Amino acid sequence: MIVLTQIFSNSDSLRSSYFKYAIVFAIFIFALSPLGCRKIVPDSTGVPAPRVIQPLRIGVSGDYPPFSRWLDGEEQPAGFSVDVARSYAASQGRPVEWVRFRWSALERNLEDRRFDLALSGVTVRSDRSIAGRFSLPLTTSGAVVLVEARSSLRSPSDLQRPGLSIAVNAGGHLERVARSLLTHAQIRATERNQWVLDRLGRDGVEAVMTDSLEAPIWQKQRPGLRAIGPLTRDRKAAWFPRTGEDEARRFDHWLLDAEAVGLLADLRRSHGLPRTPSASPLWALLASLDERLSLMIGVARAKNALGIEVEDRSREARVVDAALAAVRRSARRTGISAPDDAAIRRLFRAQIEAAKWIQQDWLDSRDPGPSLAIGSSRAKERADLDDRLRPALIFLGDRIAMLVVAAAHGHLTELPFAEVVDALTRHGLPEAHVHSLHDALVGIAIPD
Repeated sequence: MIVLTQIFSNSDSLRSSYFKYAIVFAIFIFALSPLGCRKIVPDSTGVPAPRVIQPLRIGVSGDYPPFSRWLDGEEQPAGFSVDVARSYAASQGRPVEWVRFRWSALERNLEDRRFDLALSGVTVRSDRSIAGRFSLPLTTSGAVVLVEARSSLRSPSDLQRPGLSIAVNAGGHLERVARSLLTHAQIRATERNQWVLDRLGRDGVEAVMTDSLEAPIWQKQRPGLRAIGPLTRDRKAAWFPRTGEDEARRFDHWLLDAEAVGLLADLRRSHGLPRTPSASPLWALLASLDERLSLMIGVARAKNALGIEVEDRSREARVVDAALAAVRRSARRTGISAPDDAAIRRLFRAQIEAAKWIQQDWLDSRDPGPSLAIGSSRAKERADLDDRLRPALIFLGDRIAMLVVAAAHGHLTELPFAEVVDALTRHGLPEAHVHSLHDALVGIAIPD
């Protein structure tokens, strides 16, 4: 009853496309739980749900439409991420508690467990994959620069002009993009995202950075703005603390179901987001491979500092064996047949070879210097590798194993090579490695 009351309390939700699904989820959970406030029935993740229902604390920024908007005086936020959060909470029979965050404090708030997950258009990024645990992707976007129609800035190369003054949200992903790509610009980091657009044309600011999803909203607010980009290819996902892996797995399984029944498609359409089914098994599998490979430079840096060789055949064999066992467990848990062992081994071997290439490429391109850290520095590198990087890799490996089972019964035999290239383009892999991954993915397909 708590969940139903909460849904009905927001009149806007009556017009939201997720509403019919939320009602079904809520009634189902309520029927299974005496008084709607006791034990939750375990789901297909195999992760036991909490015995005493607690509010699900959702972190939102409230300043980033179409993901979350929370204006002064409004009792609750609104937006795509908000609708997703309400639907997930209803499926778990839990009320929602909204927790507002500032982008500059997001990681610190996550580590301090101020919320159970951040769901507000958070961009998947390698440092964040280590600091927390991402869900399957919810949608895609790319960094965009907006300028006045009369501006002489017209192409991405024009943005490299020395002295260019550009405003961007402070502390978020886009500030990092601006500082990384626009190395000659003056970056005007702005504390609140809703203030960024107002800086255009003031105090010498010639451009503002947003993304491809928020840009149309800003262009409606201020007609005549011209977009340059997208400059990046990004994914948005929910972000959980490292200690919240069980919740992340439950959320991932819910996302797969929500994608399959059309809930996510309805929500994307109602909020003007791309139609890409990013939480479908194949798309999510490619995204997870990309996320795992994005951690390899960090692995290479730690290995170099500790004097560890890139190649370790015994560890690689253990990783493949563990992956095979994880795929089998997932198949048993879901009652779905798994690909044959040889196909699974081939896929994970292809991942390892691509990962080693990325590590070696970073080592070959770095400035020469001492390879070994000493004293406390060496201890820190060892702790980072063992306590932060490897747990993140294990989490992603288990997710990939789950998605291998889910994707194997799809249309993998029709997977275009170009789609694998696009998914992994940021790594600059040689074509031979991409072909190996593509062929291995096609090889796990199970005929209907």
